[in-house]
Amino acid sequence: MEKLTRRRALCVLGAPVIAAATGAGLASAGDPGEGMHGMEHGATPGATYGAHAGAAHAGFAGAALVDPAVNGFDPSELVRDFDWGRTRRLASGRVLREWELIAEDKEFQVAPGVSFAGWVYNGRVPGPTLRAREGELLRIRFLNASAHPHTIHFHGIHPSFMDGIPDIGAGLIRTGGSTVYEFDARPFGLHLYHCHAGPLAAHIAKGLYGAFIVDPRQGRRDADELVMVMNAFDTNFDQANEVYAVNTVGFHYLYRPVRVKREEPVRIYLVNILEFDPINSFHIHANFFHYYPTGTSLAPSEYTDTIVQAQGQRGILELAFPYPGKYMFHAHKTEFAELGWMGFFEVEP
Repeated sequence: MEKLTRRRALCVLGAPVIAAATGAGLASAGDPGEGMHGMEHGATPGATYGAHAGAAHAGFAGAALVDPAVNGFDPSELVRDFDWGRTRRLASGRVLREWELIAEDKEFQVAPGVSFAGWVYNGRVPGPTLRAREGELLRIRFLNASAHPHTIHFHGIHPSFMDGIPDIGAGLIRTGGSTVYEFDARPFGLHLYHCHAGPLAAHIAKGLYGAFIVDPRQGRRDADELVMVMNAFDTNFDQANEVYAVNTVGFHYLYRPVRVKREEPVRIYLVNILEFDPINSFHIHANFFHYYPTGTSLAPSEYTDTIVQAQGQRGILELAFPYPGKYMFHAHKTEFAELGWMGFFEVEP
């Protein structure tokens, strides 16, 4: 079977006959093994830019979908799924918030007929969206059920021995091993977590990441809250992505729009964890939003319809839709959009 190269992905995934993507010509992406051969040994990137022959503004003529039952997770559910963990009050009166995260190896589909041998936290990509309140004590028990060594590195402020990197604190957690990360919930804002084992690009690109939200003590105004993790997948391990998405499955929200209410405040927690490309972007049609970089300030930095994020950058978008209808959102890098990173908001009266 022919490999799903970037050039072929543009022709197949981005074509109006996207429904045909479930058929021949798409090779499953296998796992190159413990050493991630071809990733850390100088493999030549296979990106082909400008190769858009046959690629329409993707997918309007056919609705091919990945069955959530195949993956064990549904992007339509992930977009509003916030994991508050378990809480108990300590003798000091302080709140302790706890989670358990398990790393494992898992194959899942990133587009119809396109399988990816990845690594996951708690069976999904992105991993659970962990959510806490400023000032709480956080405790995360990590178990490694994968065949490879992994860690969890949290963005935020904490002691070095809780940083989840090799040779510091618990360091790498081997197969069957476990550790506990414990630190204060600070600063408030939108953060992320990911594996920090080497080769780092491979461990992130394979799916070990998730969003991490710390609410300010005073809270934020009520809104319909959404989490969107911008990611992509190198399906043939040539250090160039072939499928781009929000919450893992390319084109999902094109055919299963995110439903919101007219004039109701909407808050989007947007994280860019894209590997192998220097930047990503978010653009919304026919509307503007207030943008809060990293979410660490209660005052927005700008009012716009397009923002750009480098890898690891994140921010909070707040907006409302004054009119009913369907409104597209996508990367304002056309190639990313044609390879899966696009969707719709459906605004209900």
